[in-house]
Amino acid sequence: MTNHSLRFYDYHVWANKIIFNRLKELPHHLYKQEIQSVFSSVSKVMAHIYKVDCGWLDILMGKSMNEAMEASFQIEADAEARSLEELEAMYDDLSVRFKACINGHADLEKGVVLDNPYAGILNTRYSEFIIQVVNHGTYHRGNLSAMLRQLGHSSVMTEYGLFMYQDESNSN
Repeated sequence: MTNHSLRFYDYHVWANKIIFNRLKELPHHLYKQEIQSVFSSVSKVMAHIYKVDCGWLDILMGKSMNEAMEASFQIEADAEARSLEELEAMYDDLSVRFKACINGHADLEKGVVLDNPYAGILNTRYSEFIIQVVNHGTYHRGNLSAMLRQLGHSSVMTEYGLFMYQDESNSN
């Protein structure tokens, strides 16, 4: 599963990069403009995805979910305070660390007990943490697309199928 986990995470990185590139094409003020939507601004969605990715990396590296969640409040506040370009650099750094963790993990299929302070105990596998990260990002990139439409701008396609075709054409 390690290869599939890394490929799926590569999709997540690719989709976030597509979103960052689209956001950089739009008027600069839209990034932090307040709106009535799922999140109150585009910057808050992007900071939220980043915070959650950081938390799951911490958990994958052995921290408890409670420890990761405690750290997440400061991570999110810091991410929200950053410019689009600064947050993109933070994402780039995070993706390097995340990929190194995936590649260096002894056994992503090993069973692990996750103690979620809100949902309780879950017997799962490390590989499912990666699936959660990607699924969470996909969900909120969908929110972002709706928010951009609400602001009068189109979004971009970030479906896994498009990634598969673009990834294949880049490997030839």
